Amino acid sequence: MFSDIGPLEVVALAVMAIVIFGPDKLPKLIQDTMGFIRKVRSFADSAKDDIRSELGPEFQDFEFTDLHPKTFVRKQLMGGNEDPLGFKELKDGLDFKSALNDEAPRRVATTPDLTKSAPAETSAPLAAGERPPFDLDAT
Repeated sequence: MFSDIGPLEVVALAVMAIVIFGPDKLPKLIQDTMGFIRKVRSFADSAKDDIRSELGPEFQDFEFTDLHPKTFVRKQLMGGNEDPLGFKELKDGLDFKSALNDEAPRRVATTPDLTKSAPAETSAPLAAGERPPFDLDAT
């Protein structure tokens, strides 16, 4: 949550707190804030325990982080003993490694040999105003 705050910003916040609240009130403010955070954490933990007990014994290993969409998709696609949606079969069907291995035939690019002359074509002379089939001057 606070991973985007750098050390310089933390120092700036500390200096502002000392200036605003003063050095005599700051320790009391920190204690009150820490007490509030502890109460919120204990309330959240007791709420989680209550929800687990209400769900029943089959959900004892339930984690609330599993409700996050990224975690749910990662857990379903990458592992887990149960596969109610059939993702394991889909994952096994997509075998990219064998498609990228040397088992697939490779095409070798060949360049035309320009040293050999093309066979001479015998064609009828062009009529007046008729263009040859490959006009290099046309743009």
